Amino acid sequence: MEETTPVIKAYLNPYCPWSSGVRTVLDRAGLQYEELDITKDRKAFAEMVAKSRQYASPCVEIDGVMLADVGGAEVEAWLRQRGLLC
Repeated sequence: MEETTPVIKAYLNPYCPWSSGVRTVLDRAGLQYEELDITKDRKAFAEMVAKSRQYASPCVEIDGVMLADVGGAEVEAWLRQRGLLC
């Protein structure tokens, strides 16, 4: 079975401590991700709201699955459940 790298989009607010936690988890795991600053990028913010149906961040989309209004611990647990973290 071939391993594939997950496609990750992280909708983050640089002033939010939960965004920092999400970034730490993804960086520590060595996962590549696209970081979108929702405070500067109106299009990214609108995309986050459309996909998550909420205005709170951070939101992380992994292979098309939106984890809305999450912190690092929740992202880490989700990744572990799917075998993306050891």
